[in-house]
Amino acid sequence: MMKQKFKRRLKKGIVYLILIFIILFVFRIFYGYSVSPNVIASSNTFFEEIASSRVNYASKKYKMQSNTSSAQNIINVDQKYEKIATVNTKSSEFEKEKSLLDEEIKRQEAIIQFEQNSGNKGNRRLQLLIGVQPEKFDSLYVSLSKIGKVQSKEITKKDKTNEYKQLNAKKESLLKIRNSLIELKSKGGKIEEYINLENRILSIEEELQGLGVQLGNYDEENEFCTIKFSLIEGIENKISLTHRIKVALDWTISTYLQLIAILFFISGFMYIALLILDKLNLFNSIIKNLKD
Repeated sequence: MMKQKFKRRLKKGIVYLILIFIILFVFRIFYGYSVSPNVIASSNTFFEEIASSRVNYASKKYKMQSNTSSAQNIINVDQKYEKIATVNTKSSEFEKEKSLLDEEIKRQEAIIQFEQNSGNKGNRRLQLLIGVQPEKFDSLYVSLSKIGKVQSKEITKKDKTNEYKQLNAKKESLLKIRNSLIELKSKGGKIEEYINLENRILSIEEELQGLGVQLGNYDEENEFCTIKFSLIEGIENKISLTHRIKVALDWTISTYLQLIAILFFISGFMYIALLILDKLNLFNSIIKNLKD
């Protein structure tokens, strides 16, 4: 009877161990397919360097209903926003893809705002910052996504309406201060006070010029959306099923043995701890009997 129970438990234990191994193996296989080896960690150094020197904004005008207690009011909304797409591609036919890229940019009437070419033949990289009219943004994005083998792509959109309003408010405030100082300067006074007023007016003029440049980015004639495009020269690596199985087996065996070792040490520790507790209980019972 004891032998049969032991055999059943042994079989059940072996089944659990095999099941754990299969689960780990299947997990590693699926993980290998989910992480593409062709995705290149593209260097964003080029785009980071020019981020502060060039920004593109666009606007969208629409009407919105505002429900009040008395009636429904129509509000005209002038939204300012920044829309940026990033497309990273790879191709073994670098020159051909570059020609298609130039044709598509020209066809969509977009402009190349920054360009960087690097690397030797066989390992070249082309990085572009493209400004495109908002209404042609989606079309150009789809077209560029068909060039080469896409490694990664994304689109982000940020609302800039509040920043635009804050810049205008700051400009109005500075204009009022400047006009007040000019009026104060006309009243005369000490030379030192006159010089201080003049310096303050010049400082405000410089701030106004800076604000003018920032607000100029929001002008309708300068409205663009941004596409950051990278074309990398290289051959697409394809992994065979045999290689994936080999890698999955290596990882599964290593992880499985580590897991079994951890379980073995935990079981051994618990067994020793139970033996110590059992000995302590026996020792306490002997002492208690001696006392009695």
